[in-house]
Amino acid sequence: MTGWLKEFREFAVKGNVVDLAVGVIIGGAFGKIVSSFVADIVMPVIGSLVGGINYEDLVYQVGDAQITYGKFLQNVVDFIIVAFVIFLMVKAINHLRRKSEKEPPAAPPPRQEQLLEEIRDLLKKK
Repeated sequence: MTGWLKEFREFAVKGNVVDLAVGVIIGGAFGKIVSSFVADIVMPVIGSLVGGINYEDLVYQVGDAQITYGKFLQNVVDFIIVAFVIFLMVKAINHLRRKSEKEPPAAPPPRQEQLLEEIRDLLKKK
């Protein structure tokens, strides 16, 4: 039983598991921010541009059932905007990462190669 608990503890506190947990928590918080941005800023602007239509109120009645396709459209727009914002964030992070990972300066050529180049240059001058 002790071996099983030890193995579970090693699994649970591995760096990858902890990193994943932190990523999920931060992702959830970031998702709330982006969702608020979409719902409270972007969609009212889009709604005013298209004549004040509230997408969530669009409903198709089939007998007694209501097909709320407006909510679906709202979720599709939310997804597109969230995906675009995440794309921009990843692009910015990759850009910063590339800047920090500048190529190291080229190592000088080996001494033998330098001597051969000097000999070549002297022969060209003659």
